[in-house]
Amino acid sequence: MADVFAYLDYRAFLRDVYAEKKALGRGFSFRAFSRLAGLRSPNYLKLVIDGERNLSDQMAPRFATALGLRDDAARYFVDLVAFNQAKDAAARNAAYTRLTGFRRYRSAHRLELAHAAYHSTWYLPAIRELAARCDFEAEPEWIAPRLRPPISKDEAKSALATLFELGLLVTGEDGRVSQGEALVSTGPETRGHHIGNYHRMMMSRAAASIDDVPAAERDVSSLTLCVGGKGLAEIKDRIQKFRRELLELSTRESDPREVVQINFQLFPLTKAEKTPARKAKAPR
Repeated sequence: MADVFAYLDYRAFLRDVYAEKKALGRGFSFRAFSRLAGLRSPNYLKLVIDGERNLSDQMAPRFATALGLRDDAARYFVDLVAFNQAKDAAARNAAYTRLTGFRRYRSAHRLELAHAAYHSTWYLPAIRELAARCDFEAEPEWIAPRLRPPISKDEAKSALATLFELGLLVTGEDGRVSQGEALVSTGPETRGHHIGNYHRMMMSRAAASIDDVPAAERDVSSLTLCVGGKGLAEIKDRIQKFRRELLELSTRESDPREVVQINFQLFPLTKAEKTPARKAKAPR
């Protein structure tokens, strides 16, 4: 049977298990599964696979039992359901932490864990950008004290290992370490989870900078505006254009020295309402 530890989407696991058992031709069907799980609905499994039904906290263990999962595999399946169906970031993070606690998960998703570390540890992106300096040294002793706030040498060593593993740092033929061209991308099951954590982490660093960084070394500002649909779309376009301009500016730097973080946030403070239709004027 398919290895549940290889999955980060429980519906995909159920779909593959069903197809596998069906192919064996041993009388397995949606109705047969419902009998094993003690379900009244004969097509409950199909509804779950198709995303039309979720699994409750009580139903997930029953599914695990009906699938023949035991011990860690059963617990992993239950936690996987919790991760996929979490309603907020706190619940999703808690479930993901439980998933990564399984040894067989760590073995099957080594690269996924490296991506998770990159998106949840502020100094990994910082170290990658630090490698743009011509005097960069890929040594924990050189890196650790240059970050703000400083990190430990062990943290720097672990960060370097992750960056090399992801191809974000590479060693050239001359022995010099520089930025790699690898794309930091995760699977669709965890992409939103990791990107959300990354933005929360960097916004937290921005909040801390108000107290930790002198005003002359930072720029923290905001605007509260009332705009219409067209104005909102134009603001988004301008932010995207400005972001591209800053990226281009950084590529023209001949002697980059300091790593900085620039965040962009745009979010509503009121509920969107449909514009009421204007009443036609009555003829005179």
